[in-house]
Amino acid sequence: MTLLIVGATGTLGRQVTRRALDEGYEVRCLVRGFKKAAFLKEWGAELVKGDLRDPESITAALKGVTAVIDAATTRPTDSLSISQVDWEGKVSLIQAAKAANVERFIFFSILDAEKYPDVPLMQIKSCTEAFLAESGLNYTILRPCGFLQGLIGQYAIPILERQSVWVMGDTSPIAYMDTQDIAKFAVQSLKVPETANQSFPVVGSRAWGAYEIIRLCERLSGQEAKVSRMPIGLLRAVRRIARFFQWGWNLSDRLAFTEVIATGKPLQASMDRTYEVFGIEPKEITTLEAYMQEYFNRIMKKLRELDYEKEKAKAKKKTPFKKQS
Repeated sequence: MTLLIVGATGTLGRQVTRRALDEGYEVRCLVRGFKKAAFLKEWGAELVKGDLRDPESITAALKGVTAVIDAATTRPTDSLSISQVDWEGKVSLIQAAKAANVERFIFFSILDAEKYPDVPLMQIKSCTEAFLAESGLNYTILRPCGFLQGLIGQYAIPILERQSVWVMGDTSPIAYMDTQDIAKFAVQSLKVPETANQSFPVVGSRAWGAYEIIRLCERLSGQEAKVSRMPIGLLRAVRRIARFFQWGWNLSDRLAFTEVIATGKPLQASMDRTYEVFGIEPKEITTLEAYMQEYFNRIMKKLRELDYEKEKAKAKKKTPFKKQS
């Protein structure tokens, strides 16, 4: 089976690529540039140059492909808009996959996307789900809501560096999941016929609030966090200002996502059906506590080693004074 993975250089896409290669699949990655994606080639993936805005490049990339795993999305710093990539690009990809008689199409959406029609990214994800369901393709939709990997830069590093951890009021608790585990569900869906034409949440065992994560990081690092609160009104004002400039449209649309986490409603879902259908045991999934524990253990060990090397270097520089007779 040959897979085409779209968005393979992203946080989630690279884990999907790694997992598929480890399980013996032939993997092809659609990339906009070879330099940034060189590590994928080193892993064993085939790189094909293409762009979701270029239907001809998509058609060429799909030749001989059995299944597509779509993990692509815009970043806040991208010059391309959410509409261009997450809607127009995905419509082109789905249509091309249908024309190429692709056997399976795995799409990553967002949990509860249909509940927030006024949030651009959520509304587009929900529309893409509907378009995919009506396409005639044999599809599976996976719906995560947050990645454990994002918590390192948001909480762990600022606490270790004694910088401010920014918290936006009473934010919604989120059931974060490790991208490696999400990738496990994506690749497993190719083997389980019961996942066809179905949608599944792929979320962590519990939803964590911002202050719970901060307290966990404080305990594991042995350092006290410097917490600063970000008023939701300020973020809304920044979003409105960004809409005045074309370069700020994508940022503005991303900032709209703050309306989701500002509701205070937990982003979580039962995983009982997902575990049962996919044949994956809950104990196989990394918890937030275990993820953070492993990170801090590794970092604290590295810091101790650096301190030891510094002290060792200082000791070598010291020379005893000779006593004069």
